[in-house]
Amino acid sequence: MSRRARWVVFWLGGLGVAVLFVLAVLRLPEFGGLVHPYRDLSVPAAMGRSSPNVVSSINFDQRALDTLGEETILLGSVVGAAALLRPSKDEKEQLAKEEGRVLEATKLLGYLLLPVTLILGADVVTHGHLTPGGGFQGGVVLATGLHLLYVAGSYRMLRRLRPVSWYEMAEAAGAGAFVVLGFVGLFLAGSFLANVLPWGTLGDLFSSGSVFALNVAVGAEVTSGVVVLLARFLAQALSVREVK
Repeated sequence: MSRRARWVVFWLGGLGVAVLFVLAVLRLPEFGGLVHPYRDLSVPAAMGRSSPNVVSSINFDQRALDTLGEETILLGSVVGAAALLRPSKDEKEQLAKEEGRVLEATKLLGYLLLPVTLILGADVVTHGHLTPGGGFQGGVVLATGLHLLYVAGSYRMLRRLRPVSWYEMAEAAGAGAFVVLGFVGLFLAGSFLANVLPWGTLGDLFSSGSVFALNVAVGAEVTSGVVVLLARFLAQALSVREVK
């Protein structure tokens, strides 16, 4: 395709998006008005299904299909980045014999914060249907907490305690669990990702039906995806060497 043809395709697509955007904006309700249909529908639906965190209810129940798309985008991004960062035929992984010096205060603080960060991340994931948070946020916290091993200790220690193959399988399992729960709703209620699990009691940990389960699945996928991604970047920076 010539340069001119690419510009024509670009402007035709851009014009279509611009027309749709203007039409959508023109039909928006007046700012500050008294009519809020989304609020009036989403809040009672969340409370009725024992999910006081309305944001999580929207993400994992009322609009769970959108969240599946977001999770798939993350999965595809990690797979693509890992493929680009893998050692080429002219490279191999080889750890340096010497590592940089880490301050004793940094080591102590890292080791103290490691369990605290992991507990906080798990809490954010498992209580995402009750309080602000969820699988996406908690997954990032968990992955970050794990890499405090690298900040406080050494790259060798992180490699020993973070087997990448395990996280690759966990990432696939988390993404697959989301789809499986979607088909469970389809078979039992005739709607993909329908909330068919027991809703429980408002405020209890095991409540909100599939919102809790999907939060955990996304937490596992995001945690594992970020770990795999950082593992590839760290390997490129610290252990991949050109074959001479």
